[in-house]
Amino acid sequence: MSDSQKIFLDTNLLIYAHTNADVLKQQKVQTIIVHQNTVISTQVFKEAANVFSKKFKFGWPDIQLVIKEMRENNEVQTNTVSTVNQACQIADRYSYSFYDSLILAAALEAECPVLFSEDLQHGQLIEQALTIKNPFI
Repeated sequence: MSDSQKIFLDTNLLIYAHTNADVLKQQKVQTIIVHQNTVISTQVFKEAANVFSKKFKFGWPDIQLVIKEMRENNEVQTNTVSTVNQACQIADRYSYSFYDSLILAAALEAECPVLFSEDLQHGQLIEQALTIKNPFI
């Protein structure tokens, strides 16, 4: 994989990068972020803030610092009405949940050929343009 190739990161990878929930996965994701051209969407900020607050009991000032770090270390794709519409089409075509489809739609809009996720079907090609890969296997 070329360092210039854009790689979209699912929310779960950002959770690993910013917690000690799984140190090996944390190190792997941090290496990916440092050495690859990574992209996240505005949805990732929302989902990550929720998980950091509810599951990991981060305080809101700490969550703001993590979001700032995420913004500085990844290209950010803003979800729009068009992204939501495409997510609906993806959900219908591939039977993913709306929120998973929204990640897929954002990755497509950002023109990323690869989406790293451990939650979606490894190796699946979406819209002949985006391949889902689990970076941990």
